[in-house]
Amino acid sequence: MSKAVFPGSFDPPTNGHLNIIQRASRIFDEVDVLIAVNDEKRYMFSQEERLKFMEELVAPYRNVTVHVWNGLVVDYAEKSAANVLIRGVRNSTDFSYEFDLSLMNYNLNSKIETVFMPTEQKYLLLKSSLIKELAKLGGDITGMVPEIVEKALRDKFRK
Repeated sequence: MSKAVFPGSFDPPTNGHLNIIQRASRIFDEVDVLIAVNDEKRYMFSQEERLKFMEELVAPYRNVTVHVWNGLVVDYAEKSAANVLIRGVRNSTDFSYEFDLSLMNYNLNSKIETVFMPTEQKYLLLKSSLIKELAKLGGDITGMVPEIVEKALRDKFRK
């Protein structure tokens, strides 16, 4: 049985994230979407909001679950008996960062492998920080994020 962890802040979740989740759900027996919590980072959406988004968005996938974790991702993977970390990459900059991270994770726990999954071309420009900026300035984010996230972003910036 293969179990993978797809970690991220998901602030907010994008259609690119969902694409990776959907594809991973076909490859692995189980996929844990792991909402990483970093007390040093400022998030637009609370931990509870991000959890609610992701639970709703992965509901169609019977083998995908969502969890929140405040700690090392490799520790979560070992605790949950996962043997793979999934990392989505859009470009060479992402790959360079993710490659270095994978080496660190491997040094922390060599039983857990990292699999890089390139995004589909139509999601290459989707980056949570850019989507938030675009939404803040009143730009059209249709097609970049799921409808529930689009509405939540509009609501945040109306206040």
